[in-house]
Amino acid sequence: MSNAQDPIEGHVEAILKELGEDPARDGLINTPSRVAKAHRFLTSGYGQDPSQILNNALFEVDYDSMVLVRDIEFYSQCEHHMVPFFGHVHVGYIPNGKVVGLSKIPRLVEMFSRRLQVQERLTVQIASTIEEILAPKGVGVVIECKHLCMVMRGVQKQSSYAITSSLRGEFETDPKTRSEFMNLIGHRKSSYA
Repeated sequence: MSNAQDPIEGHVEAILKELGEDPARDGLINTPSRVAKAHRFLTSGYGQDPSQILNNALFEVDYDSMVLVRDIEFYSQCEHHMVPFFGHVHVGYIPNGKVVGLSKIPRLVEMFSRRLQVQERLTVQIASTIEEILAPKGVGVVIECKHLCMVMRGVQKQSSYAITSSLRGEFETDPKTRSEFMNLIGHRKSSYA
């Protein structure tokens, strides 16, 4: 963006006034600008193309066992209240002649999480994109996270978290593959240092 005021700023100032605050007071003077910048960053995934992220790092490899990237940290915003939800994503796939650079999977997670989201859609978007671009024998995605819309408001349950999964191909049809995936994501590491 140029030096022009972000249109979001005026809306944030109006919200502050509506809440009974004085946007001109010392602690709030720059808040509309900071909130606008934060929301532009937190929703920067809309301007990214998942095929651009993955297609530049596809490699033909003779490997037909599971590839797993687990404990990918993410932060997103619930589309219902624009309140954060955050946690970990676990992504596994069984290659069918090609693999993707391992760092691209967290980048894909980041791209989809930097949009207004619901956990269920986020889970499906990650799985569908890997399935579409890599055409693997199977893909599995599990997301575990805490929703601040359930913690800070609404039911106000501090210890609750949600788990979603999307299993495709062999992850769905082969009980052994599904079991291996679930066991691997459930295994807690002691240290990699």
